[in-house]
Amino acid sequence: MKLKQYQVDAFTDKVFSGNPAAVVPVSSWPEDSLLQAIAEENNLSETAFFAPSANGFHLRWFTPVKEVDLCGHATLATAHVLFEILGYTKQVIIFETRSGELFVKKKGKMLEMDFPASPATPCGISETLIQGLGRRPLEVLAADDYLAVFDSEEAVRAITPDQALLGRLDLRGVIVTAPGTGVDFVSRFFAPKFGIPEDPVTGSAHCTLAPYWADRLGKNILTARQVSKRGGSIACEVQADRVLLSGCAVTFMEAEIVCQ
Repeated sequence: MKLKQYQVDAFTDKVFSGNPAAVVPVSSWPEDSLLQAIAEENNLSETAFFAPSANGFHLRWFTPVKEVDLCGHATLATAHVLFEILGYTKQVIIFETRSGELFVKKKGKMLEMDFPASPATPCGISETLIQGLGRRPLEVLAADDYLAVFDSEEAVRAITPDQALLGRLDLRGVIVTAPGTGVDFVSRFFAPKFGIPEDPVTGSAHCTLAPYWADRLGKNILTARQVSKRGGSIACEVQADRVLLSGCAVTFMEAEIVCQ
């Protein structure tokens, strides 16, 4: 069996930046063990697989170690492949996922994703989290991930995490954030227990970040930058219990997987 694979840099308008994701179209679902093996072989933070459905497409995401419920940058990458490479002509793509229906449409040169919001609530600051980040946050909240808030972009950039300690935490990962220079807020994201020491640009984390900063800054349209080594930019809009995330994507590679 042979499968097409595309590698796309998401949340950027140039290659070698943003967050790379592999995208694999399938006509029907292979065994989960094969999907996981492909993701492990790719060794990217996410590999997306999609198959036709009655209303659009079924979409699944795999890290190198397991399937996950939601991934923003790989959703953006998949929409880019459908619109720009495979010639999808409808205005809106409907993805059926483990997190419900997700919608992606073109917005000028960008793609806009409509995701469920995941607001965080205040929680205690554990010593494991403090030691894992190497410094004490101003406050910590929890949703699918811990959200650790700092006072400055410089503090976020300076964090050198202890991956082993962060991997002991009970939630998916850790988002660190602060007010940004030239943008409303900056962030980084660590998820070592999912095989992702640091994710370059994390769409799903902004489902938590955007509601937090919208409430703190008193506005629902926000600009964000993830200040990982590769870096990337996301435009956010909070609409009740949904978050609109917009960004660019570019194709890096087209390939063929040979499954023997």
